[in-house]
Amino acid sequence: MNTFLQICGLALGFAMLIKGADIFVNASVNIATWLKVPSVVIALTIVAFGTSAPEAMISIVAASGGSTELAMGNAIGSNIFNLVLILGLCAVIKPIAISIKDFATDYWVSVGAAVLLLVMTLIFTNVVPRIGALLMLVVFVVYVTLLVTRALKNRPQAEPETTTPSSLLKSIMLALIGIALIIIGGHFTVVNAEHIALTLGLTPRVIGLTVVAIGTSLPEFVISLIACKKGENDMAIGLVVGSNIFNILFVLGISGIIMPLAVDSNLIFDLVVLIAGSLAFLLFATTSKRVARWEGAILVAMYVAYIGFILVA
Repeated sequence: MNTFLQICGLALGFAMLIKGADIFVNASVNIATWLKVPSVVIALTIVAFGTSAPEAMISIVAASGGSTELAMGNAIGSNIFNLVLILGLCAVIKPIAISIKDFATDYWVSVGAAVLLLVMTLIFTNVVPRIGALLMLVVFVVYVTLLVTRALKNRPQAEPETTTPSSLLKSIMLALIGIALIIIGGHFTVVNAEHIALTLGLTPRVIGLTVVAIGTSLPEFVISLIACKKGENDMAIGLVVGSNIFNILFVLGISGIIMPLAVDSNLIFDLVVLIAGSLAFLLFATTSKRVARWEGAILVAMYVAYIGFILVA
């Protein structure tokens, strides 16, 4: 009976995620039009931070309870899932036309955040102390400030023609409804999936890297796929990049201030996989200004191989 209820909870969570994502993508594009801000900037900020709320909640609560391994596994696992699997699947479904110069700075910040975390764990011998976590938070604040300043400086001066004040308010309300459905749906999915996974005897690291990471990344997964289907490639990529920056610099920054983050050798391996996946996508995106289906298939295969390895290792 309990298993049946957990399966029902998973189904309800998925339904809420899909509907919420569809509402949120449309509302975000309308808000970007009104604010005269490119959709990629909205994706890098509002959409990315909003969909990363489940990761933030779980990692912060885990750190507060002393389970920093789960907090780390959740953030790193979510980033690997976002970058390697989500963008890989997007390319498999529909080749991603991309102009890397539009978000090159943001992408390198994402890669740099992972490198910074790896370097700190090596320097401080498998731990991220509070001073290191504070450094990540400072970098995050500087990045967001520069991002918003750049968006305001570069936005066009022409008045919006297709969005009225009333429709702007409606879009904001729909965005809030969408993100609420996404967060609640993600919660339903994670809670029920985690209960099922625990019965299999998985370790906190593996649970964080797989069940929890995948569950909390479902909002990014659904929104990115829908955005790519609608031709909003910039939003899909911006969402993944912004979410990855948020997960490391903000989520782990806050978690590390609450409790210094313990990092074992296995998590160092996971960070290396994240950096390698980031560089692989960058290579694909710069060679022909698009990520082809076969290149997306390589990314998906990388993720499948990675998950298979950590489950049997």
